[in-house]
Amino acid sequence: MTHASSTVPIGANRPEWAAILPQSRLTTRSGNFIVDRFPFRIRPHSRGRERAGLGAKAVTDSDFPGKLDLPATNVNAESVDAEDYQHFLEDYSHLAPPSRHEVIEGRVIKIKGADVYIDFGSKSDGVIPLSQFQDFSGNSTVKPGDIVEVMVEGGYTAEGYVQLSHEKASRLKIWDNLERALTEQLTISGRVLGRVKGGLSVDIGVRAFMPGSQVDPRPVRNVDQFIGQDIPVKIVKLNRKRGNAVVSRKLAVQEEVDSRKTITLGMIHEGAILTGTVKNLTEYGAFIDLGGIDGLLHVTDVSWGRVAHPSEVLETGAEVTVQVLKYDPAKERVSLGIKQLTPDPWEGVAERIAVGSRLVGRVVTVTDYGAFVELEPGIEGLIHISEMTWSRRMRHPSRVVKPGDQVESVVLEVNLHDRRISLGLKQLEANPWTTVESRYSVGSVVEGRVRNMTEFGAFIEIEEGIDGLVHVSDLSWTRRIRHPSEILRKGSTVQAVILAIDAAHKRLSLGVKQLQPDAWETWFQSHNVNDTVRGKVLRLAGFGGFVELAEGVEGLCHFSEVPGWTGRKSDPPPLTPGQEMDFKVIRMNEQERKIGLSLKAMADSEESQRLEDYRRRGAAASSGLEELLPRRQ
Repeated sequence: MTHASSTVPIGANRPEWAAILPQSRLTTRSGNFIVDRFPFRIRPHSRGRERAGLGAKAVTDSDFPGKLDLPATNVNAESVDAEDYQHFLEDYSHLAPPSRHEVIEGRVIKIKGADVYIDFGSKSDGVIPLSQFQDFSGNSTVKPGDIVEVMVEGGYTAEGYVQLSHEKASRLKIWDNLERALTEQLTISGRVLGRVKGGLSVDIGVRAFMPGSQVDPRPVRNVDQFIGQDIPVKIVKLNRKRGNAVVSRKLAVQEEVDSRKTITLGMIHEGAILTGTVKNLTEYGAFIDLGGIDGLLHVTDVSWGRVAHPSEVLETGAEVTVQVLKYDPAKERVSLGIKQLTPDPWEGVAERIAVGSRLVGRVVTVTDYGAFVELEPGIEGLIHISEMTWSRRMRHPSRVVKPGDQVESVVLEVNLHDRRISLGLKQLEANPWTTVESRYSVGSVVEGRVRNMTEFGAFIEIEEGIDGLVHVSDLSWTRRIRHPSEILRKGSTVQAVILAIDAAHKRLSLGVKQLQPDAWETWFQSHNVNDTVRGKVLRLAGFGGFVELAEGVEGLCHFSEVPGWTGRKSDPPPLTPGQEMDFKVIRMNEQERKIGLSLKAMADSEESQRLEDYRRRGAAASSGLEELLPRRQ
């Protein structure tokens, strides 16, 4: 505290002394002071001067700016009342030097060089190093006229200034405040300095320790998020002698949460509109701090429109207004909603969106099965992948539309009960299958690109939206094809013959081998039963051997048609793959493309031929002999 002067006129402070001191001279002695005569003059006691280091100068009349105008009367020391004398001592007790462990206030007189000069109510001013009033950047935190707390550090400087300390005064006061906070269980503020083993280091004026279990009422996975933050804490343990302090944010937060929770619970009821803070975001929703109690805002209740993740609309720490949808007081569970605060956009949608109408919307989401288009705020429709193009070979909707595209579509269906709208893109164009029969005919040759291949055939696109299937059996007349890739290549352009058209079921049958003459047909036209043909045994079955008669044309020779076959399983097959021999055609079925061959018939035919040749030669020999013999007369 600052004092204007080290001596004060008695009459200015206690005028009642004029009534109790009627004498002109007071000769009593007490403490460090001697009261001499009227008008009062106060001088330090000689021993008091020595202890205070104030010198031997006496206090004279000139030290008093005002004097009491009292009648000259005599009074004995014994006549002074003890209580009044105590008041007298209190009025002048500030002249005594402060204790070295006493915190006092002083006023900054000036700042000169590296020193700060302080008036702390003593005869001599005090001095403190400027470094005790500097921040981390080295800037001064005081200016002349500021009131600061100080303590007597030691003796006097060479210039006669009392050595003071601001740091010790601040430290002493900090511990006093901390002890008070511990006793009264007050919540104070602290700054988290960093992580230490087992918890955090917190600055509360002194360095304190906060265990990890005391960081928050709920388990915290990452305590580093608090580093550098100012947090509320309560003092749990304090040891002034050792300079140790243990604090807890958990207790401070829990106390605040409990008080807020009590207030919040009184306001929660279904339909109530409350303001909260986004505490945490998950894939299925957001947790909103309503004030001591958390409520769940499900992702489907964030907006009338499609929201894939709450982070698209909400942000952690943001303040939001919500409506209570459900409340379970027993379990303290609260379900919240934001979209319920706005009108339902599906009301009256049947009047605004009609089936068959064309609407323009924005693509908001593209999935594997289609694209969602926002027609109005909160109203979305689905364009299924099958409704994007007349072609059935599109793999993914992203090849047609992308998020953010403005597209025009046709309304196919409106389902108010399920809140679904089906849209179509391909309906904007004519269906090519409706005119395919008028533009193509069976037997005509078309050209297209191989779009896809399967084990049973290949799909060829002859125009946009029109695909035809070439079955694996229609790829070659002569070769046995197991997979279309043996002849065709994906993406290549090929020609094919239209074999059948089914516009109702959007099917088109194509053939590649039909571009060439049918080897079977040619063979049947040039051969008849009982003809002798040359063939090569290709493969054997349990009942016979398949013989290649021409490229792509095969006949079957049953083992029973092989001479010498006994039918016993122990006997080796009568035919061997790779053999080339002549066969007799014994059966022909052009429709089923079956040819029966026989070696027996061939042998019988050869035997008959030999007999016929023998008869012919015998007949020829007989006729020649007759010509040589003389004729009888």
